[in-house]
Amino acid sequence: MLSMIGLIGGLILLIVLTMRGMNLLVVAPLCALFTAVLSGLPLFPQLAEEGGANLVGDYMAGFSSFVTAWFLMFLLGAIFGKVMEDSGAADSVSKWIVEKLGMKQAVLAIVLACAVLTYGGVSLFVVAFSVYPMALSLFKQADLPRRFIPAALAFGSVTFTMTSAGSPEIQNWIPIEYLGTSPYAGWEVSLLVAIFMAVFGYWWLKRMLAKAVANGERFEAREDDPDVVEKELPHPLTGLIPLVVVLIISFIFHDSLQQSALIVALLGGVISAYFLNRKYFTDFWEAVSAGTLGALIAIGNTAAVVGFGGVAKAVPAFDMAVSAMTNIPGSPLIGGAIAVSVIAGMTGSASGGQAIALPILAPHYMDMGVNAEALHRTVAISSGALDSLPHNGYVVTTVRAICGESHSAAYGAVGALTVIVPLIGLALAVILFSLGVGI
Repeated sequence: MLSMIGLIGGLILLIVLTMRGMNLLVVAPLCALFTAVLSGLPLFPQLAEEGGANLVGDYMAGFSSFVTAWFLMFLLGAIFGKVMEDSGAADSVSKWIVEKLGMKQAVLAIVLACAVLTYGGVSLFVVAFSVYPMALSLFKQADLPRRFIPAALAFGSVTFTMTSAGSPEIQNWIPIEYLGTSPYAGWEVSLLVAIFMAVFGYWWLKRMLAKAVANGERFEAREDDPDVVEKELPHPLTGLIPLVVVLIISFIFHDSLQQSALIVALLGGVISAYFLNRKYFTDFWEAVSAGTLGALIAIGNTAAVVGFGGVAKAVPAFDMAVSAMTNIPGSPLIGGAIAVSVIAGMTGSASGGQAIALPILAPHYMDMGVNAEALHRTVAISSGALDSLPHNGYVVTTVRAICGESHSAAYGAVGALTVIVPLIGLALAVILFSLGVGI
């Protein structure tokens, strides 16, 4: 009983402290300590039996294993995003989309700009930083309430693109290591689910905006609103080509190199972005340095919550929870989806949730004969649902640091689009796979 209180209490503490703006690198170990103490877990390796579970050992094992497995992907992804940002390539692609759609479709333009950049392999955080100034300008011109900007950015980035077949984002690549699949696993179902999430989510976003406007909400300018710096931008085509390069290289090498294909693809994206847009850079090496620092922060924050998950995994309550989830009657895909969703919600990280859950779940379900491609796609989609609870690093950064909004004002729409819509999409995926679609 105390162990379950420690597990749930640690999660609640993680959410509360993160929402108060505390650093995840500090918060996660503190919450892990709380969970370990209430579960009677030894604090140091010297106090545990040889090879036994302990706070420091299990926390650092989870932290370091995630860094070892994913550092190069985070590094090259962040550098690629910064190179696209510094050269103006990301802005060029975004503005081209807006010009083609027109001001009447301002919200759709923002969503599509985020979707194109995300599916092209640009880091989610870089996409938010890059598109926000344009989104602010469009919302101002359209006189729409600015508290919905985080929802538009998040919807275009972390829903129908992030976990879809072929996406270069790591949430689509982590299952490959454990299931022996490809990034295109279950693409037929993935396509149907992505279309559903895009259409339904966009309809819901427009409906929430229309209701707010009908209630008298309007755009409110602020003194600290950033000025949009006008600079010469590269042609949209030279901005799109590096995104296409990433997708093509990952497609060509995913069978032979598997996970490592993403390293080659992102490196190809960086090189092509440099040579195509080199005259537009403000400072290429400064962009590389900024990307490197961003990668260290991003992987550090994610690894910190994976470390918390590593401790949570070592306490008795976790085994009880996993046992209950993996023995849910009906389709094994339902148990896998629930397990990954819950763990992603606990850690506030889609990639962290997968990294914790898959080593345990994958052998269990593969031994049961579950279709690997169906499991891959189900796990990927499910990881992008409850991960977007208020304590998620991307949510906190986008809502507060980038858009300057409060959780009370902005999170309702963000949660609807990034938690509820993916959960419905997940249910649709399980139904389609159960009917034999794409298998």
